[in-house]
Amino acid sequence: MSPQQSHLVGSSELFQQVLKRLHQLASIDATVLVTGESGTGKELAARALHYLGQFSEKPFIPVNCGALSDSLLESELFGHERGAFTDAKQSYQGLVGEAQNGTLFLDEIDTLTAKGQAALLRFLQEKTYRRVGGQGQHQANVRLIAACNADLEALVGQGRFRQDLWYRLNVLNLVMPPLRQRENDAVELAQTYVKRLQSQYQQPHRHLSPEGLCFIQDYHWPGNVRELHSLLLREFLLCDGDEMHCLESRQLLTTAATSSPDSDTFKEAKARAVARFERDYVARLLTQTGGNISQAARLAGQDRSAFGKLVRKYGLQARESTLSS
Repeated sequence: MSPQQSHLVGSSELFQQVLKRLHQLASIDATVLVTGESGTGKELAARALHYLGQFSEKPFIPVNCGALSDSLLESELFGHERGAFTDAKQSYQGLVGEAQNGTLFLDEIDTLTAKGQAALLRFLQEKTYRRVGGQGQHQANVRLIAACNADLEALVGQGRFRQDLWYRLNVLNLVMPPLRQRENDAVELAQTYVKRLQSQYQQPHRHLSPEGLCFIQDYHWPGNVRELHSLLLREFLLCDGDEMHCLESRQLLTTAATSSPDSDTFKEAKARAVARFERDYVARLLTQTGGNISQAARLAGQDRSAFGKLVRKYGLQARESTLSS
């Protein structure tokens, strides 16, 4: 399983460092804590850690810790014997049993209650467990990957997360960066995802317009990769023609962005405004000339090579023949 197959796509230097560390950790049989903002791809990273490692042929069992109630937590994790409680009509091996010889992925680990934290700590210390209503101990051979978007160390300081469990979880760590820090990865991700949608919905000619690409490059993506995928799916399904302009999304998201406080300095705000103007201007000329870079450069009163650099700088689309001629 390659990073591309796991949907972990990006050529920025920052994300390439993440992929390098991911490959390194995949070969190590130890607990990994994956952190990062919501929507950055923590579960995708966990799956990649599993399928790139020695457990790739074994089960990958994801668990949302926020859905584990105190009353059913031990039964869900460790299983139960028939008749252990009222609704136990038959025995159940539990999620740990299902993950035997493979990977147990605990998502939103910060949502575990105090009881859940204690049960997990005991399991991590001894690597054995007992089913609810059972007598004997079971040996667990699982690799644990945990994930959260909270600062666990800060929660420890607030007394909301056990320090000893924090130490057990934070053996190896992988930080998934926000999309806004990944240079041109948003455009690369968008184009890759649109190709998948083309195949899925059998619409091979549907693509992002220069204006759509400009918006994707410029927007700060507070919801990260998840927000990008959601927007593209909506735009793809509601597209009237072959070009996805992201017009409705641009209007909605730009309005929301401009309504929040901007902490940029004058210099930063000016640079961003100039960059936005360049992208919009170049995209408009490419649309007007049907992607003919030579004609667009003439309309702009610029040298063709200089105009071509702007096209490549902002990841815009031009006819291949015009770029190479």
